Amino acid sequence: MMDEIQIIELKEMNLKGAYVIDGFPSVGLVGSIAANYLVTALSLEQVGVVDSEYFPAVSWIKNKVPYGPVRIYAGEKGKDKIVVFVSEFQPPANLIRPLARAVMDWTEEHRCGMVISPEGLIVQSEPDREYKETGKIDTEMDLINRVWGIGSTERANEVLKNNGIPFFENGVVVGLASVLLNEGVYRDFDVLLLLSEASADYPDARAAAAVTSAIDKILLHTEIDVKPLLDEAVVIEEKLKEMYRKAGKKEELTKMRSIMYG
Repeated sequence: MMDEIQIIELKEMNLKGAYVIDGFPSVGLVGSIAANYLVTALSLEQVGVVDSEYFPAVSWIKNKVPYGPVRIYAGEKGKDKIVVFVSEFQPPANLIRPLARAVMDWTEEHRCGMVISPEGLIVQSEPDREYKETGKIDTEMDLINRVWGIGSTERANEVLKNNGIPFFENGVVVGLASVLLNEGVYRDFDVLLLLSEASADYPDARAAAAVTSAIDKILLHTEIDVKPLLDEAVVIEEKLKEMYRKAGKKEELTKMRSIMYG
């Protein structure tokens, strides 16, 4: 099946040493939200697509331009190079391993420096409790304190240690991020998994803001403004709190999730 996954390059770029961001959907859509936000905030341009016979037959139209379901964006910010894989669909289980390996193969072929996978840690709760009780929006430091990490190599773990990001010491990681992490171990390639608590019931922009802040702090140093994500989180939380008051039913959360993120 791995032969059925194609990475088509639309523009040639020197990506040696680049940071590669995994933007495939995860718990709370943390990876997808963070990846899309980075593309916009850093003004990255599309340089490629990932295609497969097993992908959904769909094209997203935005500003009169069609886009495939999995795209690759890249750009330079100062001394940093960044690549972002963006996906609007959750790969089926039988495609996760070959897709992750294709990403790793491509990353190594282009001599990129590190893969970063932003993920959500499942929590079963109402919208952010601190905000609900105090109305306070997190500061950047508050956000970073919500992030844990684990690396595939000692080099990757040293990045976490040097930036005060606590280790995710015990637990289970599943999905595409887990394959990327394991492949990093097998290949002695730096893969960094960044996790923030997120709800499985709705798109968690607050968790996405947390991992985005961590990415900026420990890797990019571009001073990305995550306030729009926090504002979005407040809007989502207010809508959800109203739904909790009216019904509190899980099916209503599912409806809201589809409305807010298509």
